[in-house]
Amino acid sequence: MEFEQEEPMSPSAQYLKSSELSLTILGILELEAPIDESIAMQLLKDVFLPINHRFSSIMVSKKSGAKIWKRVEVNLKDHVNVPVFPSGMSTQYYDECFNEYLSKLALDQLPENRPLWEIHIIKYPTKNAAENLIFKLHHSLGDGYSLMGALLSCLQRLDNPSMPLTFPSRQSNSKPNLYSQGFFRHVPGFFSGLINTAYDFGWNVLKSSLIEDDISPIRSGDEGVELRPIVITTTTFSIEHIKQIKTKLQVTINDVITGVIIFGTRLYMQRDNQDSNKANCTALVLLNTRAIGGYKSVNDMIKPNAEMPWGNRFAFLHVSIPKLSAFELNNPLEFVDKARQLIKRQRNSASVYLTGQFLRTIAKLRGPEATSKYIYGTLNNSSLTISNVMGPVEQMALANIPIKGLYFNVAGVPQSLQVTMVSYVDKLRIVMSVEKDFIDPNKFKSCIEYAFEAISKAALE
Repeated sequence: MEFEQEEPMSPSAQYLKSSELSLTILGILELEAPIDESIAMQLLKDVFLPINHRFSSIMVSKKSGAKIWKRVEVNLKDHVNVPVFPSGMSTQYYDECFNEYLSKLALDQLPENRPLWEIHIIKYPTKNAAENLIFKLHHSLGDGYSLMGALLSCLQRLDNPSMPLTFPSRQSNSKPNLYSQGFFRHVPGFFSGLINTAYDFGWNVLKSSLIEDDISPIRSGDEGVELRPIVITTTTFSIEHIKQIKTKLQVTINDVITGVIIFGTRLYMQRDNQDSNKANCTALVLLNTRAIGGYKSVNDMIKPNAEMPWGNRFAFLHVSIPKLSAFELNNPLEFVDKARQLIKRQRNSASVYLTGQFLRTIAKLRGPEATSKYIYGTLNNSSLTISNVMGPVEQMALANIPIKGLYFNVAGVPQSLQVTMVSYVDKLRIVMSVEKDFIDPNKFKSCIEYAFEAISKAALE
């Protein structure tokens, strides 16, 4: 497919890279065996670059002030980094090297004189992988949906490369039958939906502009927190185990995992500071506004008027983190129930759609910089961000090398805490990015793991 040498930047691309806000996605592939650098370079040239012209373009401001994508020649050697660590050291030593490298990488800005992506090949064994491959891509290139689609274009099913990868179903277990239930039974739901929409949308606007969360053990509230070093740690839960809890409690997987995160977060806050349980905290849930039933091919995403277009399609949802009382401490299932109620209520609200429309209206009336400032305020005023990406059910391979695991995080977020999740094969990987020397990553991780075990024990005993 032929592309123009210049293309206008979408408003969403502009407000994710501005003087106010600059977000970068770090995606980590854990390989079961080392990859040859020459093979990696060939894959970048033959597979990665052709996926989308943005991978071969830089951002340019015209005299009129308009920003465009401009195609340039790509020197792959400028984009591929292979760090050198001392040889012959222990796996634990290389784990520490890898974590420090990842932390530094999150702080470094991508050079603006070349396309906004890099690959880092960590050729040392860690506890989780023989080698690690890090994709660093600026968020203006696309959101998690777009970039996961791009990543999948470079990978194949390990068991059968000729077959497409498949994804978990997002359909609800039960759908209401409008004909059997009758129209008038839905009238109360319709009006409660209007009330919920008005309340949620108004609250989202206030939280983004005027109302800040309290200072707490998970929110330093310091200016420029996005410029401070972070520490990234991960933990893994069995999806089959989560499904057992879900079935026993008759809730959804989202209900279970949201309950685990908010319970674990409150546990950490209480253990760090007994008085912090009084702090008002909200989690900012990032939602993709596409009605996703599975990933489309990149060719489908870049078509004009595509059903699932490439780019950034997201909205925010503020979720209050319930306080931890003595009763709930001894009855952890209360947090799953509260998560279920919150999610159920928000499903009967159009605030997510309105928030997305509101962002586009700001961009249209006041420009991308104003929208970027609004998004910065939204992030800065809340305590943590929760986002997730669906991964494939089957194990993947890169150049016939099995991929043991994958996860991601978003750098440049003005918050002290960020939780991201990705499902892959039969595991759910939870990634916790915390402000260094403010939040204890190991203590926070242990609180999340304890919350999962406590909820599991209470549900299955």
